[in-house]
Amino acid sequence: MTASHLTLITGASRGLGQAMAEQLLQAGHVVLGISRKQNPELAALAGRAEAAGAELTQWEQDLSDPVAAAARLSDWLKTLDGQRFDSVTLINNAGTVGNPAPLSSAVAAELSLALRIGLEAPMLLTSAFLGATREWRGARKVLNISSGLGRNAMGSQAPYCGAKAGMDHFSRAVALEEAQAPNGARIVSLAPGVIDTDMQVQLRGASAEKFPDRTRFEKMKNEGMLDSPATAAAKVLKYLAREDFGANPVADVRDPA
Repeated sequence: MTASHLTLITGASRGLGQAMAEQLLQAGHVVLGISRKQNPELAALAGRAEAAGAELTQWEQDLSDPVAAAARLSDWLKTLDGQRFDSVTLINNAGTVGNPAPLSSAVAAELSLALRIGLEAPMLLTSAFLGATREWRGARKVLNISSGLGRNAMGSQAPYCGAKAGMDHFSRAVALEEAQAPNGARIVSLAPGVIDTDMQVQLRGASAEKFPDRTRFEKMKNEGMLDSPATAAAKVLKYLAREDFGANPVADVRDPA
């Protein structure tokens, strides 16, 4: 019997999320993409990959309302036959850098939005995922897409740094919990390297006055130091497939096997 794998990805409509969804569909995974908008390219690819077992469901879901998103996810997972899948994985990929600026000049609504999307949503979705799949037979994994900025601070990026640092640390806590549970999930908060996405464009276009480190991001682009989304996705998915996935709940895609 062909193995059946279910993968849930937030922020699946563009950038790294889209690239991961594309590669998983090509590999015959059942994919749930959670984004503000659907992606017709993914739908077309899923149609071509049906022979390999691929299935795609796309939700239009605003993660700035994480309570509603988590409830929807929990309800949806409970409608599925957990015995069908050899593995089920949640990839918390969505995030936002907002408008880079010192915290003293942050707009309160924008600051709250960044934290809801970057930290509250991943935590609530992880909770819903773990609860709804507790009795499933297959391997259970949570992959949180973190960042080097969660481990090395940068001025004018307090919301993003804080969200990613929080993601790292809640992953450590959940890893301890799941290690004690039957068929406990393995969880990793993974820095994926530096990727040429819309987020990088936003950082390079930020105000130099409010974001002095802008030149650093311009240099990385000019010197060809950025991975394409497809290249980065391949590295992330290779890490996800490692036998030792979860041994270190806070990791970097460049860590040796």
